[in-house]
Amino acid sequence: MPLIITANAVAGRSWASQATGILAGLTSGATFLFGAVYYAGVLGPPATGSSAQAVGAGIMVTAVVAAILTSNPMRERVARVLNLDPDNPVHGLALVLAVILFGSQVSLVSFVDVLAADQQQAPLTVLDLFAQELPFLIIAITGVGLFIRRDGKQTAVRLGIVRPAWWQITLALAAAGVFLAFGQGVDWLSHALTPGIAGKVDATTQHVFGGLNTPVGIAAIAVLPAICEEILFRGALQPRLGLAVTALLFTSIHTQYSISFDTFAVFVLALGLGLIRKYTNTTSSSVCHATYNLLVSVGIGSLLGFAIVAELALAAATLYALWSRRRMSAATTP
Repeated sequence: MPLIITANAVAGRSWASQATGILAGLTSGATFLFGAVYYAGVLGPPATGSSAQAVGAGIMVTAVVAAILTSNPMRERVARVLNLDPDNPVHGLALVLAVILFGSQVSLVSFVDVLAADQQQAPLTVLDLFAQELPFLIIAITGVGLFIRRDGKQTAVRLGIVRPAWWQITLALAAAGVFLAFGQGVDWLSHALTPGIAGKVDATTQHVFGGLNTPVGIAAIAVLPAICEEILFRGALQPRLGLAVTALLFTSIHTQYSISFDTFAVFVLALGLGLIRKYTNTTSSSVCHATYNLLVSVGIGSLLGFAIVAELALAAATLYALWSRRRMSAATTP
């Protein structure tokens, strides 16, 4: 947080480019030292049966890659691909943090049996979920410069938190149904082709989220990730890092699925949420995310017929609205 606040405070200064390199170097260096401590075995293995050396080496390699990517020549090359200002310290820090997050998560999944490790932890409570999700929101609003470079209204606009049109809500709800159907299809495929991994994923998911199988818990699962994760990933990061990179980052934080078909499903759903954000706003992608989480949590087996009818009605309303908008736009074009 101090680095994020500092980056926002020096943005726009004549020496901002130098500050970008310093902040990126400090972050990469601290990450490398953390990896070295892990490699030396000072902290012990991250989980029973895992290799502290392998995880530490992965983190150190990640830190080196982050440092290289955020050097001045590389920042300029990356800026040609992503919507980044190579001299903006906020953008530079966002890039290095994104690389570190992704590399660290990949190292964790590659060298630790995260499914077994998650089952050794206590089930999540609502308070745990709140503590887990709130940092995403804090990083998002601080990262875009709330009360430093932007006031509250400007921050909301930058993050895409706006009042959606009615058709954007129907689109979000309809997309949630499509995502659910896709997720169910991938789950079936996973059980058919990789039953062993699918069984472990199911057991881990049930253990981790089993304590939230109450009305309050289900509401928390639906709302908290939808607000906090969408505002960070789709609201703050996607406009700078792009659709695909943001989807990869979003997928990387869902380590509870390890390397499985479910991970692929999360990536595809992240792309779908990103498209909703791109063509509408973050409010709509949050509604879609919350609806999807709610449907997964409560299940729709006994309400399948109603769900199909509702999905068709939402899709029809959305298509009609889009057709009407296009027709009105064509009519007003000289």
